[in-house]
Amino acid sequence: MDSLDKIKIDIYYCGMIQVEVVISPALLSLYEVKGKVVVVVDVLRATSTICTAIHEGAEAVIAVETIESAMDYRSGNYLLAAERNGYKVDGFDMGNSPFECQHGKVTNKTIVLTTTNGTKCIEAAVKAGANHVLAGSFLNLEATAQWLSQCTEPILILCAGWKDKVNLEDTLYAGALVAKLRQMAELSIDCDTALMAEQLYNQSQNNLIGVLKHSSHYKRLSHLSHEEDMIFCMQNSVFQEVVGLVENQMKKM
Repeated sequence: MDSLDKIKIDIYYCGMIQVEVVISPALLSLYEVKGKVVVVVDVLRATSTICTAIHEGAEAVIAVETIESAMDYRSGNYLLAAERNGYKVDGFDMGNSPFECQHGKVTNKTIVLTTTNGTKCIEAAVKAGANHVLAGSFLNLEATAQWLSQCTEPILILCAGWKDKVNLEDTLYAGALVAKLRQMAELSIDCDTALMAEQLYNQSQNNLIGVLKHSSHYKRLSHLSHEEDMIFCMQNSVFQEVVGLVENQMKKM
């Protein structure tokens, strides 16, 4: 390739949005994060709960990795929320359900949240040098895609999975976001997992709940009687708020 051809390629890609998908946090070290917009995805349920809290009028959500870190906020005027293995942790005000954010419970409150998978990914994205960190949820898919379509930075979609294992629901969301972005902007995708996720979503979009019923996490949460949570979290674009980190707190962008 001569220098003129390279210049032409650079000009072509200049106006396009670069998108990658990390299907497990265990793979994050293989990707360049610094300077990118990272969309953290934990559909069932952390990022859906965060987006619901902001929609319901919460001032902010502080995502922390450990139960001990959450307990450090005990003396402040916070709602403390903790979940491990699908269960609410004893001694906390809330667990990790979007329904716990309704009926005025979180209005004008700041929530400190720690979960099995999602909150540690938010911290990981920050530590890796992301320019922006957003909470990805089907609940605000359209609004998030619209915000991202105006970005100049590359986009990295980070799926929280389940204890570093790949899961179906987060991969489906990643594919949905790629598909939605493709409708809004010119994309540059040199990432097989982004293409795989998009194809999976395109094949499944008309029956998402039916597809998810075969997944490990759906079965896990069903055993804990969280079917209503899952149905709620899989609603498409019912919120208009874009949620992301502002001064280390999840807020409306």
